[in-house]
Amino acid sequence: MTSEVYAVHIADTVSIRNCKNNFEAELLFYDSDELFYQWFQGQYIYVFKYGVVCFHNINRGEVEQICNEILMYAKGIVKEDISENINVVIGGTVNKVSIGTITLKEYSVEPLRLVMLNISQSVALDHYANVSEQILEDTRLHTTYLEEKGKLDISGKKLKKYIGRVLNIKNKISENLYIFDSHGVTWDDENLNKLDQDLKRVLDLKDRYRSIHDQIEIIKENLELFKDIMFHRESSKLEWIIIILILVEVIDLFIQKLT
Repeated sequence: MTSEVYAVHIADTVSIRNCKNNFEAELLFYDSDELFYQWFQGQYIYVFKYGVVCFHNINRGEVEQICNEILMYAKGIVKEDISENINVVIGGTVNKVSIGTITLKEYSVEPLRLVMLNISQSVALDHYANVSEQILEDTRLHTTYLEEKGKLDISGKKLKKYIGRVLNIKNKISENLYIFDSHGVTWDDENLNKLDQDLKRVLDLKDRYRSIHDQIEIIKENLELFKDIMFHRESSKLEWIIIILILVEVIDLFIQKLT
C-alpha cells in the first residue's frame, strides 16, 4: 500500500482556537500549536500554528478546498508556493526512511503523524530560509553602500523596523519549530524515536535550522553595527546643534556689550 504525505505553507499564522472551533472533521489530537484530524478513514490533516497544513492520502483537489477553508482562520496569506511531498509505503520489514520514500512496518496513526510533523517542519524551514536569505541580501546591499560611500542609506525609523522584523522572524522560528525536541509520542517507544531521528536526518532539519539561525545572527550583528553608526551620527548632530547654540549665545552677548 502506497500513499502520499503532502505539506504546504498557506499563511503566516493559523488561529488554532478558531480552526478547532469551526473546522468540521474528527479531531484526534490538539494543543495550542497544532490540530490533528481524521478526514475520512485513512485520511489525515495536520494543521500548525505557523501556517503549514499537511495531508495524508487526500487528493490535490480536496487539498485545495480544505486549504481555502482553513485560510478563513489564518492571517498573512502566502502567495509563494512552498510545499513538499513524500511517498509512504506500508508493509516493510522495518521502518525505513530514504529520500522521497518512507517505508513503515505496519499501518498506524502515530508513525504517520510523525512523518507529517517532520515534513511540515521541513516546509516551514524552506519558508524561513527564503525569508532570512532575502533579509540577508538586503543587509548586503546596505553594507556594500556603507563600504562604497562611507555612510548608511537607511534612516533611523526604517532601521528600527528592520531590526524588529529580524527579531520577529527569530522568535517565530524559536517558538514554532521543534527541531531539537523529540515529539511526546516518541518518549516511550524506541521504534518511534528512531523513526523520528531518521526523518530529521534524511530531511536535514537540524542543519537547515542551524543555517537559518546563523544567517539571522549575521544579520543581527550587521544591524547592531548600523544602529551604532546611526546613534553616533545622531550624537554628532546634537553636538553640532549645541556648539551652534553656544556660538549664537556668545555672539548675542558680544553684540549686547557693543551696544
